Amino acid sequence: MAKCDEGYLCEVCGEPVKAIVESDLYLRYVIGEIDVAELAASPERHQRCNPTMAQFIVDEKFEPVTVEGPFSKAELDRDDVKAREELVTRGWRRLREVRKLGLPISDYPLESAAR
Repeated sequence: MAKCDEGYLCEVCGEPVKAIVESDLYLRYVIGEIDVAELAASPERHQRCNPTMAQFIVDEKFEPVTVEGPFSKAELDRDDVKAREELVTRGWRRLREVRKLGLPISDYPLESAAR
């Protein structure tokens, strides 16, 4: 099978990232952590395979992720955690929205995403 036919494989677990709604790469793009040029060159992961990011998704439709140790949000400043939760959760919700709207990729990022 050609590489392009394999889809995007998670660099952590090796399984395919089958949908944009489970993509850590696209979540980071939507919240402004990477730009569009980096999408093709950056490794892909499932959101849950990047627990340091996934712990900030706070939505009843997302099973919470807990991180132990120095990267745990429990170890961080409460105000910073709240701001990060708000941003990452909005990005997670945005991924579900763009999938349904048929938007061009340039319109995926949140309006408030820093570039």
